[in-house]
Amino acid sequence: MALNRALIVLGPPGAGKGTQSRRIAQLYNVPHLSTGDMLRDAINRGTELGKIAQPIMERGDLVSDELIMAMVEQRLSEPDCSKGFVFDGFPRTLKQAAQLDAILESHGFGKPIVVDFAVPEDKLLKRLTGRWMCSVDGETYNIYEKPPKVAGICDADGGTLIQRADDRPEAVKERLAVYERKTKPLTDYYESKGLLERVDAGKSVEEVNREVRAILNRVDGQHGRV
Repeated sequence: MALNRALIVLGPPGAGKGTQSRRIAQLYNVPHLSTGDMLRDAINRGTELGKIAQPIMERGDLVSDELIMAMVEQRLSEPDCSKGFVFDGFPRTLKQAAQLDAILESHGFGKPIVVDFAVPEDKLLKRLTGRWMCSVDGETYNIYEKPPKVAGICDADGGTLIQRADDRPEAVKERLAVYERKTKPLTDYYESKGLLERVDAGKSVEEVNREVRAILNRVDGQHGRV
């Protein structure tokens, strides 16, 4: 089984992009790529791009599109990407999408498969605002879907459960609004090219995984790539 191209997974916070991206990458034995991981790896390895990015990130500033795209192109040139790869939450802007198209074409990967994870807002709010974390070992709970046995207490070590500031209701609503504003043009872009596939990511992890795999099998069958 081979992927031989880019799979781009889009979706709002709480949609399960990371879980599904990692599962698909493992299934096809290809890299699971996020720009955050790429930046940290480049810095840890002391690459030229990493040396440029490190002081920018240490100041808390945003890394430029030019630097991100240079890092992406460098990463895609590495041997482990030769049979495809899974992008988790990238690209984020129209400019990045257009540049990524050119990079994929120049490296012989052709057109990507783009899957948008759609989740009803009420379910996203429950997933995100219901998320609490153990202050001792970092174990994560959801008071709606995976509650602790005793409210506010970690099952494993009795640690107090805390909620991150960006998981509070007012912060979550703003995060989702920002995502919608920034991402709508991106989904429109891929849809206009006939590349966008949508899955109902409000379903269980297994059901969503089956839907994504079915999309990959169908698209690969149409294009004769796998």
